[in-house]
Amino acid sequence: QVQLVESGGGLVQPGGSLRLSCEASGFTFSSYTMSWYRQAPGKERELVASITSRTYRKNYADFVKGRFTISRDNGKNTVYLQMNSLKSEDTAVYYCKGFGDYSAAVYWGQGTQVTVSS
Repeated sequence: QVQLVESGGGLVQPGGSLRLSCEASGFTFSSYTMSWYRQAPGKERELVASITSRTYRKNYADFVKGRFTISRDNGKNTVYLQMNSLKSEDTAVYYCKGFGDYSAAVYWGQGTQVTVSS
């Protein structure tokens, strides 16, 4: 059974930090490009960052460059999103996504809420 389980969300003040984790099971994690997306109320889901399966090449949306860092640990089947200098506009549900390099399969997690507010 395929599962992507996000954790680490919560309430944080502007300027604060959070680290999201997404633990995968049920598929070959090391053969999947992993991404973080987010969706704010009334808005479409948008890509935040992605990291490829073996070369660990990273890509970031302009609105998080210099503030967020994506990483992965293939030994732990986990992808992370370190979020620093958080702003109120970062408030959203954050989703983990896996995209198969060879199978084109797509898996989504259930999401974790991040709220940035004073």
